[in-house]
Parts: sequence; C-alpha cells; structure tokens
Amino acid sequence: MASLLVGTRKGLFVIDNQQIKSHHFQGEPVSQVLVDRRTGHWLVALNLGHFGVKLHTSVDQGKTWTALAAPAFPTKPVASDANFADFKDDPTPWNVELIWSLSAGAADEPDTLWAGCIPAGLFKSTDGGQSWALNMPLWRDPRRQKWFGGGYDLAGIHSIIVDPRNSKHVTLGVSCAGVWQTFDGGESWTLTAKGMKSDYTPPDMVEDENSQDPHCVVGCVAAPDVLWSQHHCGIYRSVDAGKFWQQITTPISKDFPSVFGFAVAVDPANPLRAWFAPAIKDEKRYPVNGKLVVTRTDDGGKTFKAFDKGLPQTDAYDLVYRHGLAVAPNGQDLAMASTTGSLWVSGDAGESWETVSQNLPPVAVVKFV
Repeated sequence: MASLLVGTRKGLFVIDNQQIKSHHFQGEPVSQVLVDRRTGHWLVALNLGHFGVKLHTSVDQGKTWTALAAPAFPTKPVASDANFADFKDDPTPWNVELIWSLSAGAADEPDTLWAGCIPAGLFKSTDGGQSWALNMPLWRDPRRQKWFGGGYDLAGIHSIIVDPRNSKHVTLGVSCAGVWQTFDGGESWTLTAKGMKSDYTPPDMVEDENSQDPHCVVGCVAAPDVLWSQHHCGIYRSVDAGKFWQQITTPISKDFPSVFGFAVAVDPANPLRAWFAPAIKDEKRYPVNGKLVVTRTDDGGKTFKAFDKGLPQTDAYDLVYRHGLAVAPNGQDLAMASTTGSLWVSGDAGESWETVSQNLPPVAVVKFV
C-alpha cells in the first residue's frame, strides 16, 4: 500500500507500511494537503489562527520544506476606487481564514495550482505556488452575495476538480452555494446544481441552486463527466458534467443506513463505484446506532453494501469529515480517518479495514502519496 499523508489538528503525519514514519509541523493545525502527481511535490496548508494561513511545499517527500506565498485577498476597494460599486454592499471580510481545498492543474499546465478558501475565494497560481491571484470573475459575481456558511460562519470552497481533458474546465463545490463551473479558465462561471434539493431552506428555496450544500464533490478520472456529491441532504450523481444532478433514492436499510455524511470517494477507473461514510445528520453527527460502516455502490447508486469488518461497532462516535476518506490510484486501497483521531486502511476496496491508530489528533484530511 502506498504511503499516506494525514493532516491533523497537531501537524502532518506520514504513514508508511501502516506505521507513523514521521511527524511534521508539530502542534500546528493542517487544513489541507496536496500530492501533486505531475511533479511528486507535496503541499501543506496550515491554519495558524492569529498568525494567519501558511503554505509549505516539499520536493523530497518531507525531508525538507520550503515556505510558499499563501493565498491572500487584495485590499477591499474603497469609495475612490474604480471598482468600488461592485463591492460596496459586500459584508464578506477580505481575509483568508482557511485554505480548504488544493488542486493541481491539468497536465498541460504543469505550474498551475488552485486553492479554495474560507471565505469562498478561489485563487490560482501559475508559478507553482510562488504567487497567487484571486479569481475576480467569481468573486465579483452578484450571486455570491447570497452565499452562506455551512458549518462555518462564511461560505467556503472545499472541492476543486480540474478536468484532465481540458485544463480550462474547473468544477467547484461550495458550502453553501452549490456547484460552480468554468469552461474558459475562470473568465466566466456557471452555477450547475440543478436537481439538488435542500431541507434547511424555506419551501420556496428547496431547489434554489445557489443555496445548496454539497459537502464534497468528486469526479472520476477515467470518466470526467461523472461527478458524485455527498450533499447535506443526500447523495447525488451527475453523468453530464454537472448539468443535472440525480438524487440517489435507495431506501434506508442495514446496507444504506443514512443519506447524510460528509465524505465521498470515487474509483478513478470506474465511475459506477463510490464509497461513503454515513452518519446521523445535524445535531448528532456520529455513526448510525454507534456503528461505523463504509458503504459502497458498484452500480451507480442503484444498490449499496455496508462494510464493517475491522471498524468499531459499539459506542463509535467517529465522524469522517469531507476530506477524511481517500482512494488510491489503484482503486483498491482506501484510507479513512475521523475527527476523533482514528485512522483505518483497507486493501480490498473497503470490504475490510485495519486500524493504524486510535490516538491521532482530530484528522482533517488524508491523501495517498
């Protein structure tokens, strides 16, 4: 099994052969990790509170680290600025509170990186992270004024999917603002959350695309038009690159205990296969009946199977957050970690699990190297 990077509230852990190999940024909260498969470089985002967000990279698999420029908003326009009218009613603070997502550009843009933040600014680097620029067309879009936080006070971009066929096609998952896409490298944006429904909004806004909370959005590498989302109110799948989202309506059962959760992972080679970590929604947010399971569909959501071998089945309060479930490029190895510091791995497509640790700090993200 490939090595793992595990980002926690107290640093980055490198897991090799299911053992902790090294610990970096000790005591510092890691909010996101990127393994850039174009270069082999690692990027780690830190959230240092009063000291702001930081970004570091390693070109030698963690032996040494170099600080990079962190995404930062420009100064908010004042009355004397030419573009003041675009933002005069904007209550959003122009200050990056969290780097929530990191993504590498497509193969034809070897130095391009994307970062999604809280508040929901999208930043792009064309020099490998040495500098960043806020995407102004999205930030200026008047529909952004209606975005709101899902679990945080402010809206944020937690999912970034770059189409491997077309580097100018980028898909974003925003909580709470639905799914947004650009087909021209960020010059213009389209809201593409048709079919998603919310139960936390007034009745006349249930199908409002700009109010949806897709906790996580992922795409299939082999079939980029197929997208999956673990939404606050259910599981959704799109087969037309997000033009329409079909809600999964599988009845609740032992093998499908809940439609709620945060995480989703899709097989890189099989768009019909995806994994989820179900939980009880809203005020509880822990596994159904205190039994932690991973569910998998092999037929595009028509049926599901729950797997619990090796996972705690009594008094389990482990919540797997949106970046806490990962599948390796081989489609067979998986890793899952919880906000209570447990880490599990599977080598058989999620059918059985082995505990790596039960004593890590709360985990925000896991990534295969």
